[in-house]
Amino acid sequence: MAKRDRMSATSKSKPRAFLVGAEFRDNKHKARNGYLTMAASLTELALLCDTAGLEVVGQMTQTLDAPNKATFIGTGKVEELLTWKDAEDFDIAVFDDELSPRHQRELEESLLGKVQVLDRTALILDIFAQHARTREGSLQVELAQYEYRMPRLTRLWTHLARQAGGGSGRSGTGGVGTRGPGETQLEIDKRLIQDRISKLKAELEKVKDQRTQQRRQRKRAEVPTLAIVGYTNAGKSTLLNALSHSDVLAENKLFATLDPTTRKVRLPRGHEVLITDTVGFIQKLPTQLVAAFRATLEETIEADALLHVVDITHTDAQEQARTVMDTLTDLGAGEKQMIFALNKSEKILESRPKEWTADGQPLKRYDEPVFSGILSEGILVSAKKHLGLDELLSEIEAVLFERLTPLRVRLPYNAGDLVALLRRQGTIDVDKPEENGQYIEARVPGRLLDTYKNYIVD
Repeated sequence: MAKRDRMSATSKSKPRAFLVGAEFRDNKHKARNGYLTMAASLTELALLCDTAGLEVVGQMTQTLDAPNKATFIGTGKVEELLTWKDAEDFDIAVFDDELSPRHQRELEESLLGKVQVLDRTALILDIFAQHARTREGSLQVELAQYEYRMPRLTRLWTHLARQAGGGSGRSGTGGVGTRGPGETQLEIDKRLIQDRISKLKAELEKVKDQRTQQRRQRKRAEVPTLAIVGYTNAGKSTLLNALSHSDVLAENKLFATLDPTTRKVRLPRGHEVLITDTVGFIQKLPTQLVAAFRATLEETIEADALLHVVDITHTDAQEQARTVMDTLTDLGAGEKQMIFALNKSEKILESRPKEWTADGQPLKRYDEPVFSGILSEGILVSAKKHLGLDELLSEIEAVLFERLTPLRVRLPYNAGDLVALLRRQGTIDVDKPEENGQYIEARVPGRLLDTYKNYIVD
């Protein structure tokens, strides 16, 4: 059943927004709901609106079998939205899904031009545009915006043609002479945008090449890399600051940081690791953003291991973690070694009694699982209060350097550098020459398995 929530009146200093959510019953469209409940998803949408500088004054929801082909929500709900417009005097209707160009066009026509229609994708793109601080981030956001707007140009030019012709803009009513120039201008506009998209992709390809070169230099230095991933606002930047004693921007806002930041961190037994903070994930992350930020997200794909930060104080912590895992799988990084840091757990850590080992050292781990499912093996930390960081650093060191995985490879005789790497980083148990190369049985840190994947003997 549909529901309506009326929120308290606020000042007119910001554009006023009214949220619209839809939940789908049939299996074909059910995936659009995401892992969060509709109520939780709309709460998140309200936070996105706040980050974008909008003031939310109310919301409306509907449960459907499938999206309405013309207006996404039912026609009765469109009429109800107009009623809410008169009552709440809002400027923008924000839909909690990505709307097709047709949905957006039909909705704005049905709303008589009184309300601007915005979807979740456009809202997130706007937030990214506000927060991109580097040249790379700006290029990525601009590319995503153009690719989102490209199929929606027809709607914009139909509106202009209607203004020029004084009619409805439909075929045969736009006025003699208005249709041809409108189509010509549309073609010119599309070509200009296509040219801009091509240039942006070329520039981002250069960025990708630079990142590849940087990663090669890191590999030559044999300093492993760890990518911090997690749902937006989970505390990734705050954790990087705590681990590296640095001052990466960290705000209590969705998508506070977009541009990747790398810091060198010394581990308890003297090893070093490069830790990179990456862009936060979110439910229904626009596909345009995933594509545009691929150069940045390759830091995640190429990392030796992942540090997955979860805000355990959030009521939807498990669902947020699953959203991140799904996105990582889509990026090709779902099988990487992963450490879960259960952040913002100061209340749990501060309330637990001190326990000691036989040699007088405080215990780092607790026997009982704190959470079920994929978070059951997580390490409790508080980035804000610097709690649990020693245990986390020890776990990072164990994963990257100490836990060895059996490996059987046959290396070509001209691959002396790979043999030397095995001797330095692992333990060689069998080493014998064969006709087709050097057969080696060894035990190595899991982070090195990718280096030898082309030489593994079944």
